[in-house]
This record gives sequence, structure tokens and C-alpha cells, in this order.
Amino acid sequence: MTRPVIGIIGNNHVIDGHYVTHGGGAMNSSAVSQVAGGLPLVIPADPKLVSVEELLEVCDGFLLTGGRPNVHPDEYGEPETPAHGAFDRSRDAITLPLVRACVERGQPFLGICRGFQEVNVAMGGSLHPEIRDLPGRTNHRMPPDGTLEEKFALRHVVTLTEGGPFHRLFGAREVLTNTLHGQGVNRPGRRIVIDGHAPDGTPEALYVEGAPGFTMAVQWHPEWKGGDDPVSRPLFEAFGEAARDWAARKQPATSARRSA
Repeated sequence: MTRPVIGIIGNNHVIDGHYVTHGGGAMNSSAVSQVAGGLPLVIPADPKLVSVEELLEVCDGFLLTGGRPNVHPDEYGEPETPAHGAFDRSRDAITLPLVRACVERGQPFLGICRGFQEVNVAMGGSLHPEIRDLPGRTNHRMPPDGTLEEKFALRHVVTLTEGGPFHRLFGAREVLTNTLHGQGVNRPGRRIVIDGHAPDGTPEALYVEGAPGFTMAVQWHPEWKGGDDPVSRPLFEAFGEAARDWAARKQPATSARRSA
């Protein structure tokens, strides 16, 4: 059986100070291929190179990955400040309308870290530029030093809504996750349901209410050891199943076009 095509949103990188690349973390591709059972396809997130319409046609689902640049505050009506950090306006121009189109069509996506924030902004929400500066909040950023094991180590509990989709998926009200982010959700967007929180109240899991497809997003990084972690595995498996369902539904239409 042909695997569903999962578009992995790539990030812009500059190598050696001048060589511009589009790339995605290997752990994202591994989780998509080995856990979700999809065919990973890294997308250069730049409207000069690809269009949302083309991506919707080619891919069966989308992984909205993490990344160092943040969503530009123009996208939620706030001024840019030094606290907002670096930006990737090309990625904003692809992912935000892509999320809205997927919500409308029922095409599945899974949001991770920046992707979690993109889903909220795409639906009209806003972000805090620096979580650790808020009263009562802790530092959710990646540790500056140490091995990858130490940086991606499980660091806090996320408490899920009783009976909500994340609770049902994980089979537990509390799960242990890593944390590697500086920004976070401030005002939830239209139809955004915050379904899980860190101990300090920071939103950690969300979905789009009433959407006909898979719209789960998390603030942590489940792609790290996605096949072994008891929280990551069911999340990627459910996403993969949603992508397979989408691919199966569109297959008759594709076959009809080819035979016409």
C-alpha cells in the first residue's frame, strides 16, 4: 500500500554565513516515516517556490515543525520588539493560510512547538514573546548547554482536560514532556481549544473545535524518540492514521482524473 505523503514544513538556514538552505530535522522525518507510517517530504516554506494550493494537492497531511524563528507579531496585530527574536516571514506566508485551508477541508496536520503557535495565530490568536518574563511562569526554553539527551529530556507534566481528545488519545490526565520554547499562546484564536497546560499555566496542547479533520498541536517536541516515548508514539500514530484516511478518500478522485 502506498504511504500517505506527509509534508514537513522546512525552515530556512544559512550555512557558513552565506549558503542558504531549506531543511528539516532528521528526527521529524524519522517520526513521520517510522511511527506515523508516512512518506516524509520536506517543504521549502517560501511562497516564491510553492503555493498552498499545490501543497494541498500533493500532500495528504502536514507536520508543522518547530524552528528558531518566531511568527511575526504583525500576524496578530502587535508591534515587533527585541523580545520577539528572529522571524521567517516566508514560512508565515505559507503555514498560516495552509492551516486555515486544512481546517476548512478536513486535511490533517500535527503542530509542534512553533507549529503549535502557528495554529493559534492562523485562527486569530496571539502569542507572548517571552514566557519566562510573565509573573508566575517558569523558563520553558531549551537548556543552553548539554547533550541532545539533556536538552530534550522530559522536564514537566502536562495536565489534560478530563475526557478531551488528548486525554482519550494518551489514556491519562497527566503526561510527562520535554520543553524547548520561549514563546507561548497568549489569546487563543477562534475555535482554538486549549486542552492541556503546564504546571505554571502555560498552554501545551490544543485542537480546533468543530474541525472535520485532525488538528492536534502540542507545544513540546514529540519527534524526539517518537517511536519509544509513550506520549509521542500514540500522537504520531493517530496523525498517520488520519493522513491514511485522507489519502484513501482522495484516491477515487485522483484515479478518475487520470482515466479521463
